[in-house]
Amino acid sequence: MNKTPEKVDLLFETSWEVCNKIGGIYTVLSTKAKTLQDLYKDKTIFIGPDVWSEDNPSPYFTPSRTILKEWKAQANLPEGVSVRVGRWNVPGKPIAMLVKFDGMYAVKDQLYARMWDLYKVDSLHAYGDYDEGCAFAHAAGVVIESICDFVGIRDKNVIAHFDEWTTAMGLLYVKDRLPSVATIFTTHATCIGRSICGNGKPLYDYLRGYDGDQMARELNMESKHSLEKAAAQNADCFTTVSEITAIECEQLLQRRPVVTPNGFEQNFVPAKSKFKQARQAARETLLNAASTTVGYKLPDDTFIIATSGRCEYRNKGIDMYLEAVARLREQKLSKTVLAFVMVPAWVGEPREDIASGLASKRKKQLPDPVITHMLHNYDQDPINCSIHDIGFANGKTDNVKVIYVPCYLNGADGIFNKAYYDLLIGMDATVFPSYYEPWGYTPLESVAFGVPTITTTLSGFGQWVLATEDNTFEESGVNVVARGDYNFDEASDRISKAIAFLVNSGEASIERIHKSAMATASKAAWSYFIKYYVEAFEMALQSAADRNGN
Repeated sequence: MNKTPEKVDLLFETSWEVCNKIGGIYTVLSTKAKTLQDLYKDKTIFIGPDVWSEDNPSPYFTPSRTILKEWKAQANLPEGVSVRVGRWNVPGKPIAMLVKFDGMYAVKDQLYARMWDLYKVDSLHAYGDYDEGCAFAHAAGVVIESICDFVGIRDKNVIAHFDEWTTAMGLLYVKDRLPSVATIFTTHATCIGRSICGNGKPLYDYLRGYDGDQMARELNMESKHSLEKAAAQNADCFTTVSEITAIECEQLLQRRPVVTPNGFEQNFVPAKSKFKQARQAARETLLNAASTTVGYKLPDDTFIIATSGRCEYRNKGIDMYLEAVARLREQKLSKTVLAFVMVPAWVGEPREDIASGLASKRKKQLPDPVITHMLHNYDQDPINCSIHDIGFANGKTDNVKVIYVPCYLNGADGIFNKAYYDLLIGMDATVFPSYYEPWGYTPLESVAFGVPTITTTLSGFGQWVLATEDNTFEESGVNVVARGDYNFDEASDRISKAIAFLVNSGEASIERIHKSAMATASKAAWSYFIKYYVEAFEMALQSAADRNGN
């Protein structure tokens, strides 16, 4: 890092995904943690929800009896609010707090009334997970207040950083109760922008014509949008992850954010001495599971591709991925292609016939050879329906096979029993043709493992690549496909041809692409990108100082 960090005495970062792996924000925070530890050793405290139990403990959290024990002994938190203190099991091992927030439901009406009076947050139209997010955020704010009261923050630089609308109520609580604390709010994707896209409306061509408040009323998003907008406008520093989302925030939330792009830690990638072995182990696992599912042994040189991420059929471009793979069947291919869709859905148990086939090492024809796990909503799941509608059958003579893996790959899924990263390294390429993607960790993770990737101009990562590298596999390991509101067919065709190019490339070309991919990922390391956060810290602290007359 080429910038001296602002003096920070205490930094809180609150997110629903601290020690709670749900999506991309977990990757943001868990990979950023080591760099923050290097800068502010144990002055950073991550705060997440305690949604765990003795029967289902968090695999990411190690409790400690000694960290902050003096504060805990006299914390005097409200009834129904409790805290477990420990370490987050990620590189850097930062201090983490898991907050039980049940007690906040009893006082939510008083909180909502005060937030309406102070910031005009409209909680009247709340539904779904709004109360849960606000209860956690409120409890996190109370915990931050208690720690600040205990350690004393007079003449100290204290920052409270909140991620996404689910923590926004905590930011407003801190602003109300602790005016000397500098606040930062980060939106990784606006509520209303995601909703516009999720409802099939065009976002980009019409963005300048959208009014966030009006669209919130139309799409029944008033409370979440109101809360997110209040946090964005009242934070000492408002940030987002890419320029494409900054434009969206400025239009829909009516404040221009600072751009703090997401980095990645290379220590998630096996060392060079272990890389080849890890890749071979991953390929064996992937091909064995796939061969058992389709009922016959796939060739060892099968070209393996995948898409993964949150189950947002249109926003994440899953529809375009399947269309591109369908078109790939018409291409001249030098190898069999195996295309995975690794997207968690409403999953049931792992299929017993596949699990028993793996155990016995027998390959026999199975019904429905395109899916690895049972689904609770088999006939309604959009990915499953699309795979069958397109006509993927995974027959022996089919040059393209498709397999749907509708579960979290956490190492205990019952079929692969490896974590996602332990499988990613075995891929030959990945495809993430997102329509709505403020940053895009999945393609960045891919190139970090040396796996070439295809993404779109509508992703923050894709835009960063275009501004940093040449848009070719051999130069960057990345191919950024132009995508807009109305070019679905053209973009699908380009992706299909890009995959075919990789399939038909020789070993020497693939090796150059592999090295270029890793080189691109190294330029997105947190050691480079943390400077943007340091600047945000400075801005927030200066704003708090100005507010308090210092």
